[in-house]
Amino acid sequence: MKAGERDRVGALRMLANALQQEAKLGTEDEVAVLQRERKKRLEAAEAFRKGGSEDRAAAEEAESELIEVYLPEQLSEEELAELVNAAIEEAGASAPGEIGKVMSVVMPRVQGRADGKRVSGAVRERLDSG
Repeated sequence: MKAGERDRVGALRMLANALQQEAKLGTEDEVAVLQRERKKRLEAAEAFRKGGSEDRAAAEEAESELIEVYLPEQLSEEELAELVNAAIEEAGASAPGEIGKVMSVVMPRVQGRADGKRVSGAVRERLDSG
């Protein structure tokens, strides 16, 4: 606030509010809250961009980047591939129809270090390739 960063202060207040609301509900998974809020900002930026409002899209993306600073470091492609391969082996999956079985094994291991969409894509790609 003292530095005059109004946008940053507003975004941090929004995050604090979202975290407090989640705590009131009794589910205190801070990483999930941050991921959800980041995803909301990215989706809003995309919608604003489609609507021709580039300045509002840029503001949403800036908030998304601010939130990203507070998230755990994301897994590299190699690390994700290792986790996916181990989960496939553990689940005994071999067909694309068993994605759910693999996802239930791998997601707790990812623990916020990769987006669910990215993980499911990696699982689908691995199961499709055999």
